[in-house]
Amino acid sequence: MSTYSIFILISFLFGFSSGIEEGATMAAYDTIVVGLGAAGATAAGTLARGGRRVLALEAAARAGGRVRTERCGDGVVELGAEWIHGQFPSRVYDLAIQNNVTVRPQDLTFDIYRSDGARTDCELLNELMMYCLDVMEGLSDKPESLGDLITRKLKEYLQKNRPEVLKNQEFVDNFLDFMNLVVNNYEASNDWKDVSALSAYEELRGHQHMSWHKHGYKTFFEILLNTYNNGPGLPTLDIKFNTEVTNIRWPRDGTGDVVVTCRGGEQYTAPNVIVTVSLGVLKERHTSLFSPGLPSEKINAIQTISIGVMDKIIVTFHENWWPPNIAFFGFVWRGMERGRVGRDDYWMTRIFGASVPMGTDKTLTLWTSGEIAKVIETLPEDVVKRKVVELLQMFMGANVTVPQPTGMMRSTWYTNPFTRGSYTYDNLLMPQHPHIRETLASPLLDTAGTPRVLFAGEATDNTHFSTVHGASDSGYREAVRLLPASKI
Repeated sequence: MSTYSIFILISFLFGFSSGIEEGATMAAYDTIVVGLGAAGATAAGTLARGGRRVLALEAAARAGGRVRTERCGDGVVELGAEWIHGQFPSRVYDLAIQNNVTVRPQDLTFDIYRSDGARTDCELLNELMMYCLDVMEGLSDKPESLGDLITRKLKEYLQKNRPEVLKNQEFVDNFLDFMNLVVNNYEASNDWKDVSALSAYEELRGHQHMSWHKHGYKTFFEILLNTYNNGPGLPTLDIKFNTEVTNIRWPRDGTGDVVVTCRGGEQYTAPNVIVTVSLGVLKERHTSLFSPGLPSEKINAIQTISIGVMDKIIVTFHENWWPPNIAFFGFVWRGMERGRVGRDDYWMTRIFGASVPMGTDKTLTLWTSGEIAKVIETLPEDVVKRKVVELLQMFMGANVTVPQPTGMMRSTWYTNPFTRGSYTYDNLLMPQHPHIRETLASPLLDTAGTPRVLFAGEATDNTHFSTVHGASDSGYREAVRLLPASKI
């Protein structure tokens, strides 16, 4: 029996942690993974299945990172990532299918309402919205903002196909404002003129909105960590929750191990560490997190790439009061109604719609993004709940009575110190730095050329950033970097 096996046996019998703490000299682990979001859980699971001894340190009390499934009524809701975006090739979708977990496509055709309570021409608005989203996918062949590109292309489309609509300037302005909010919710941006129309992002093939419905996105992490259906976990993977990493000291000269220090003073050692914290956390703490500090090119990448905020307000009711068979309500503001909204309530005008989640009944999810999302995170709960009812009543009109919610939850991805944002997008600087995400992803090597600090997370994936599958792929990428070919 190996020394490590004896150590594990003693730990099991006497209740000791299998981590080596307080500056101990023995390296109990082959790799330490910082963060158990999609990237960290994929990296940790891949390494453990490859026979490596792995320690995962997670600052929160749960796995998932910016995926967060919560119980709600008879099912679950998602405070973070909602859908599997594309099916082929997708590590997320594949693992669901391989484990006989049914995932369902959700049709997101919008039922459009106006701020005066009147129904609008849903067929026309869905036609225009789908056209604008297609423009987003095609992107541009010249440097410009996504807002400028969509505005230009939409007016060309209207001139050719619906010239009578183009004559209604109020309608066009209201629709463009609505599309700005739609784009911001896709990108987690504050304004579509902050987003580059030149982007390396690529959609996967297949349906773009596959829902875990009542299984919840948490199932993905249960599969990764081998706890799905009461699985036993992975024998060579230790997980410590509520353990915030404060410093990573790595041996640039090639001697010794990486030493990871936590908020409570605990220290763990391993030959290498995979850092999967969000770009928001790196922006805030990279100067104190790494010793020695990061090279200038990596600091530049951290400072250049943007991470935005996309938040949800989830309200539950005693019964369904909205029209059946509708998945999404879009809110189009008219200038007259927006002008009546007081300054303190301006945030209401930046909620672009509400969706019906597939994981539970009697619940609506309202969506917002950017700087206004940050504001909503700080407002008193009773204010948000009351104003959400006012907002819904305004758009549903006099023929519908919106009841009082029985409960409310909201995401706080910006104020959360372990995320500081939702996901990244390509800002207007990105076309000048086409390889900057690769720079963010590149490991820190010691003088012998050995990877000591590796980086994963959605921000490090050049073509699938902002997605769970992109984050997961990045975790697998870094795990493979450390595994011999025979273990992959």
